[in-house]
Amino acid sequence: MFSLFWVALASATLLPGGSEVWLARLWCLGEPALGLWLVATAGNTLGSMINVTLGRYARQFQHRRWFPASPAGLARAEHWYKRFGEVSLLLSWAPVLGDPLTVLAGVFRLPWWRALLWIVVAKGARYGLLLALAHQWLAPLCG
Repeated sequence: MFSLFWVALASATLLPGGSEVWLARLWCLGEPALGLWLVATAGNTLGSMINVTLGRYARQFQHRRWFPASPAGLARAEHWYKRFGEVSLLLSWAPVLGDPLTVLAGVFRLPWWRALLWIVVAKGARYGLLLALAHQWLAPLCG
């Protein structure tokens, strides 16, 4: 189950990962669902908080040539973030979209505890749903 923590953490950062498959595999092997839920949620949340941290410190480099966002792109992101705000972190679980949202939370200096709260709710709900689906659909296929 310790491996699930690291796979979930990597999946939440800009690194590729497949925590859903790993979660389902461990569930099929008989690991307790509550433990899987806690470990996956903790690892994935920590990975997202790493993204928040990266975003927090990345803005100091915005005037460098290699910075990945232009001033206009950063202004658009700030406008979008002001419009949707921290509630957008409820989508932090989503593939492709979730990682940039957590980075933006850091760039625009959302307080740590509020970022953590939204991210835990999103990630916990995601893994809870995945485990419920595994119980419903994978049980006949597992061993």
